[in-house]
Amino acid sequence: MMRPGAEVAVYLCVAPVDGRKQAASLALLVEQSLGRNVFEPALYVFTTRRRDRVRILYWERNGLCLWSKRLEQQQFIWPRSAPGETVTMNGRTLNALLDGFDVFSQGHRELEIRRVG
Repeated sequence: MMRPGAEVAVYLCVAPVDGRKQAASLALLVEQSLGRNVFEPALYVFTTRRRDRVRILYWERNGLCLWSKRLEQQQFIWPRSAPGETVTMNGRTLNALLDGFDVFSQGHRELEIRRVG
């Protein structure tokens, strides 16, 4: 997996997980904690407590795939809290998250300009 397409479904686990967990343990988390089917065509994204590592789990034809990325000097910007334990996004948003952007901020506030001079 180089980068997911824009249309792929992505489920981000808000709670940090143990970085030593492998594909089978993460698949159990997907099914038991997140209530999702690991065999669906989707990506399941996890991070560690320090938020310097991301693991992406997905099913491809005949087996589980586990993709990892570790940042050397920064942290991934992760939601602190969310309704439920999962944040749903698409592949385009995941790519921005992996590039280090804050995809959870509210963006710019609207300016209230009343006059020019």
